[in-house]
Amino acid sequence: MTRNVLALALACALAPLPVLAQDPPPPPQPVEQQEGDNVELEQDALDAAGVEEADAPLESARGLRADPDAAEDNGKWSVESTQGQAKTVRFETSEGTWMDVDVSPDGRTIVFSLLGDLYRMPVSGGAATRITSGRAWDIQPRWSPDGRRIAFTSDRSGGNNIWTIAADGSDARQVTDESFRLLNNPTWTPDGEYIVARKHFTSRRSLGAGELWLYHAGGTSAGIQLVEKPNEQQDIGEPSVSPDGRYVYYSQDVSPGGAFDYNRDPHGVIYSIKRFDRHTGKIEDVVRSPGGAVRPQVSPDGRSLAFVKRVRDKSVLHHMDLASGEIRPVWDGLSHDQQEAWAIFGPYTGFNWMPDSSAVVLWAQGGLWRVDMGSGEATQVPFTAQVEQVVSEALHFAQQLPEGTFNPKMIRDVATSADGGTLVFHALGQLWRKSLPNGTPQRLTSSRGVYEYQPGFSADGRHMVYTTWSDEGMGAIHVRGASGSSVGRKITEEPGFYYHPRFSPDGRHVVYSRSGGSGLTGSLWSNERGIYVIPASGGEPVRVAESGQSPQFNHDGTRVLYLAGGGMEKKLMSVGLNGEDPREVFDLKYVDSVQISPDGKWVAFTELFHAYVAPMPEAGRTITLDRETRALPVRQVSADVGSYLHWAADSNSVHWLVGDRYHSRRLDQTFAFLPGAPAEIAEPAPGGGIPVGLEAPVYAPDEVVAFTNARIVTMRDAENGQEVIENGTIVLNGNTIAAVGAAGEVQVPAGANVIDASGKTIVPGMIDVHAHASNFGSGVVPQQNWAYYANLAFGITTLHDPSATTEFVFSQSELLQAGRMVGPRMFSTGTILYGADGGFKAEIDSLDDARSHLRRMQANGAFSVKSYNQPRRDQRQQVNQAARELGMLVVEEGGSTFHHNMTMILDGATGIEHNLPIAPLYDDVVNLWKETDVRNTPTLVVSYGGLSGEYWWYARDNVWEDAKLNRFFPRETLDARSIRREIAPDWDYNHIRIAKALKTVRDQGVKVQVGGHGQLQGLATHWEIWMLTQGGFSNFEALRAATIDGADYIGFGSQLGSLEVGKRADLVVLDGNPLENIRHTADTRYVMVDGRLFDVAADMAEIGNQAVPAPTFYWQHHGHGQTFGETFGPTSMCFGVH
Repeated sequence: MTRNVLALALACALAPLPVLAQDPPPPPQPVEQQEGDNVELEQDALDAAGVEEADAPLESARGLRADPDAAEDNGKWSVESTQGQAKTVRFETSEGTWMDVDVSPDGRTIVFSLLGDLYRMPVSGGAATRITSGRAWDIQPRWSPDGRRIAFTSDRSGGNNIWTIAADGSDARQVTDESFRLLNNPTWTPDGEYIVARKHFTSRRSLGAGELWLYHAGGTSAGIQLVEKPNEQQDIGEPSVSPDGRYVYYSQDVSPGGAFDYNRDPHGVIYSIKRFDRHTGKIEDVVRSPGGAVRPQVSPDGRSLAFVKRVRDKSVLHHMDLASGEIRPVWDGLSHDQQEAWAIFGPYTGFNWMPDSSAVVLWAQGGLWRVDMGSGEATQVPFTAQVEQVVSEALHFAQQLPEGTFNPKMIRDVATSADGGTLVFHALGQLWRKSLPNGTPQRLTSSRGVYEYQPGFSADGRHMVYTTWSDEGMGAIHVRGASGSSVGRKITEEPGFYYHPRFSPDGRHVVYSRSGGSGLTGSLWSNERGIYVIPASGGEPVRVAESGQSPQFNHDGTRVLYLAGGGMEKKLMSVGLNGEDPREVFDLKYVDSVQISPDGKWVAFTELFHAYVAPMPEAGRTITLDRETRALPVRQVSADVGSYLHWAADSNSVHWLVGDRYHSRRLDQTFAFLPGAPAEIAEPAPGGGIPVGLEAPVYAPDEVVAFTNARIVTMRDAENGQEVIENGTIVLNGNTIAAVGAAGEVQVPAGANVIDASGKTIVPGMIDVHAHASNFGSGVVPQQNWAYYANLAFGITTLHDPSATTEFVFSQSELLQAGRMVGPRMFSTGTILYGADGGFKAEIDSLDDARSHLRRMQANGAFSVKSYNQPRRDQRQQVNQAARELGMLVVEEGGSTFHHNMTMILDGATGIEHNLPIAPLYDDVVNLWKETDVRNTPTLVVSYGGLSGEYWWYARDNVWEDAKLNRFFPRETLDARSIRREIAPDWDYNHIRIAKALKTVRDQGVKVQVGGHGQLQGLATHWEIWMLTQGGFSNFEALRAATIDGADYIGFGSQLGSLEVGKRADLVVLDGNPLENIRHTADTRYVMVDGRLFDVAADMAEIGNQAVPAPTFYWQHHGHGQTFGETFGPTSMCFGVH
């Protein structure tokens, strides 16, 4: 995929920061990047137009809520366990999906994998005998050279390792024992003593890459590396050993660029076949040609190589004569290979030769085939298999929209007064003041028209410093009396992006960082960044560092400390008040916040969500600071998370927030060597804390609106019928549907605002359940968010973002709820539970770990979590169990991995995000899946396994001419993404194949919902709807996926998704009839969300209620400045980067 490297650097560099006092992690610094560098989340690799890079900070996923009823789980977790109500599914099948097959050395028997079990049967076909069973997922069987044992890949130890069993399925033995560097694709050496397998390595990007390792078959060992991965993202796998044992043939991703990219061209070269010489260590190319080459299999006589390559729209079995190098096609009946996908189990399924080297037995088209390698004649090998699998109950919990009042949970930017009696914090765009412990929060100021952030007290407690933001006036720093009663003063002269203001110990100066803008705020006044010191009374600032974040003064005010660097390469720096004598204090990797105590004797820090405290040494050299250091006594002070960590003025306590709970811990309750410490130091425990206690009204309009003479598609009981009311009337009273029906059956109340909708169609407000709506970032929130407006203008009234920065998304969600911002209703998982390395990885090695992560997310307002490529199945199961206990949904990153997807179905996830990469899906998968309530959000716009659907629309439509996009989307970004485009024939677009598979499972009851992935705000959701019809969905069925099915998926089916009396007043008035032409879904005329009505033709001005005028965005306030958003992000971390 083409990536705009400059835009990526700008997006990273200009992302704003949260306040110093609580010290969330800094944004990445502007650096020159090579293509593919520093990508972590797959969503960042998927070119979502106008979406910030998903550099979600670790501490941004905050919160903790005690679960007193949760039982401790001290035993070893078993993947055989079921969560919730278990159900046994049994059926017979003669079709299979993505089956591995091998032929016994005597040529009489084959072994194959089907739905996670291994089966044997005669090579001629017949009724198969299952030889492994249970909930473990067993695949990729390989006979030993003597035919006595079978090697295979299994997750029965928690994650994928290599095992062997006797040929009858008995005597299971574990060969490898890895918990992170997991294995697959075993193959024997000819002497039967060793097994070669692919070992999976991940670093910051969860996709990772493979290596080939050698293991002794007799027992568990650490193994020996044979072939090292070329880099962290390009894969190696599918080993096959020559009959003399000398060579190991394998496939390798050799595409240009050194990184995995989506939408690669399979008609060029993605994979090649190489071989490794076990005698000399030499590696050489065997096949490297357009169409690629995968799944090499050496013949028993050592003379031939069978492999798979792409020829236009076909995956074709090929034969190579190893002596001459001659290559010829054999059979074009294979199923679609996975060269374009992230295929850690191999781009094609395992197969093997007959012992006489005349034919191969393989899987294709849902069946087993014997293909003569000379003539190309293919004969189907019939089979029947008895399937028995136990499935866990899917995670579905009803949610309720708040009414009347609500308690904001996204409490941020916290400061404690010098006397410990007052808490000041940010919520709902303003600063609030609370007397501790039981006071009622009150506004700190009476300011209007600006958002207030990042408060900090002076050491004497008399003054307060904070920042303000407005879209028009931009940012500033203010100082005022701590009580809030006095008139404040602005101490900065230029507008800009100001963060982390802190007083010097004597109160005479303020230190702050000056940063840049984002794709939501624009970039004006983004020059001269760095760390500054300014007199507290105002005056000329002095820049003490040209870059950095989170500044603070040292204990005597003679130096400034600040964070430098980013990601996993950070430092705490110290510099003089005029920028002189810079020194390195700490080396930091996972640490994302450092707070030095006012007396300079202690350091508090957060690392991987936890808060820690240690003595602050003076060593005259750089010290590595982390939770595992042995150089200093380090103690954990928070049970699960330590957000907005800061010191008490007397340096004897630390404070932090967990959602809407304020926590403190004294040092003498933490370190046994301090005077007054108890005999036994208590471990941090979840729960407790002081409730912040902020209560705010839920905004609810009080006007009555009626639409008359409309065609109304209600989606009432849409699973069983298609209710369409011609010449209908719908009445909305405040935020509730009061009446809907035929014109003669509905009475319009006197005084209602009546709108004639003749010739128009009214549908429920659309629901995008996988919407990356520019919710990555930190720092200031725009008052008018163009991404939200774009979605709303296209009729999307509810968004669920399954990968976002917790602080950023929930701050805006609560503003929307309070009626202080315009946009769709916003739900989110917050920061994902990331399974690879990185500053925000979620370490899950027990059920208690999973409980902790989910509690902290729930504390900030999440009712769903995104389990994102956790590598082991037991980890994913533990997340599911914790969610079951807490009543949360688990939307799992599909990860382009069919075998993981199937275990997600077995283990009862709420749904799989992104498509299964394999299509078609055959009877085995369909019959299993339909017996569960696990759903699918396919995100066809970025479909796995081939060219993504969004390219179809860019190639065929003049997207840059869309009127709504031109009004609500940055034009420069739109032009850059849409004017020049690539085109391919319809058969080259994988989304059509995937959509047909979705139609098959939906007809069997597997619910499918719509997710636009933020690829093009607003319009991408409609592309998703339209692409369902390309796969055979009727227009009504596609609309159902975008409305009631989406509402039901996220737990709001009783309140959203259909036009029924008593449900929320969410609807879209369309100028056309989408039941006749599905593309009319985008022809919006009016949009109503929660009873607030917006006129699309009047640039989304609100009709009645608050009468909010048409929005003004940064490019209208200030001009474009620098360009943003040309680096596009999935599951931005969605397609997370894998």
